[in-house]
Amino acid sequence: MKRVLITGGAGFIGSNLARRLHADGWQVTVIDTLSPQIHTSDPSNSSLFRSIEGVARFIHGDVTDRVQIMAAMVDQDAIIHLAAETGTGQSMYQIEHYTRVNVGGTALMLDILANSPTIVRRFIVASSRSIYGEGKYIGSDGPVYPESRSVADMEAGIFEPRSSRGEPLRLTATDEASKISPSSVYGITKQVQEQLVLTVCRAIGIAGVALRYQNVYGPGQSLTNPYTGILSIFSNLIMNDKPINIFEDGKESRDFVFIDDVVEATVLALTAPDAAHQVINVGSGVPIDVLTVAAALQRLLGTYVDVTISGNFRLGDIRHNYACLAHARRILGFEPKFDFEAGLTRFCEWAMAQGPQASDYDGSLTILRAKGLLK
Repeated sequence: MKRVLITGGAGFIGSNLARRLHADGWQVTVIDTLSPQIHTSDPSNSSLFRSIEGVARFIHGDVTDRVQIMAAMVDQDAIIHLAAETGTGQSMYQIEHYTRVNVGGTALMLDILANSPTIVRRFIVASSRSIYGEGKYIGSDGPVYPESRSVADMEAGIFEPRSSRGEPLRLTATDEASKISPSSVYGITKQVQEQLVLTVCRAIGIAGVALRYQNVYGPGQSLTNPYTGILSIFSNLIMNDKPINIFEDGKESRDFVFIDDVVEATVLALTAPDAAHQVINVGSGVPIDVLTVAAALQRLLGTYVDVTISGNFRLGDIRHNYACLAHARRILGFEPKFDFEAGLTRFCEWAMAQGPQASDYDGSLTILRAKGLLK
């Protein structure tokens, strides 16, 4: 296999992946809508878009458009499907749009593959840790998969998930056999995407692979998109000398995985024979809490701002989740190379070179509050 289509290939993950595959000798085709939320209103100024010039054949198109995506899929040996709307909070009120793009676009691509001659042999879909919901814990009787936390508990300052009997739980790594229980529309669309791919691809003789990415970060990540994640949001606030409002009690945690490690895992999944028809976690395998993130960013950026632990919370957010990587090690031979300090140092060096950016983060919070999604 030497010809690959990357949907959403001008985005953060996609552009890094396109450059890597081009360097490895692949003929890369990219289809991307160049969303203003990611690339600003003038894509010609987008560093992500410019980074794939001379690297990939580019199609300005939409995965929900049959004519455009069918043309992009012609004569491809493999497809890496990254194109999707992202953002847990935004998904909770742009429900039809997220479902149409994420689920509808995936269904359309599979419909074309199932009903047209094709040489595609591998189809990788970007799934997400969000499909697990609250993830895996250990209780007095063994593994527990908590339901979404109640508004009443969080309004009372009880943020840690509890068992059905109200018992405290111990966090553990979430493996691929864990219960699927998404707590946001975004998570639901990711679950459906991977189920569609794994089910249809197996039936039509294509090796489907679902990669459940954790929180991906690194140089090139949008500093202006208010839905891109706390590392970009916090770093831009710090560089603009603005205060940080930390939700809940700041002890909520995420598995932050550096972009180079994500690219490596995805490249391995493209060719590893045993990856066919598998779901595979891609993360660092280490949970980092939000207070640690805020402190590390200020230290590395060399600027200190007011930090408030407000107790605010968003509906659809989870408390903790970090990946078990045993399956990725066994199937892909994947081992993350960047710990959080090393990866964050590279990210902050890049962010400082970009300088403070204008962002409508406050506006995004205003929308969430108005819709009752931010308490």
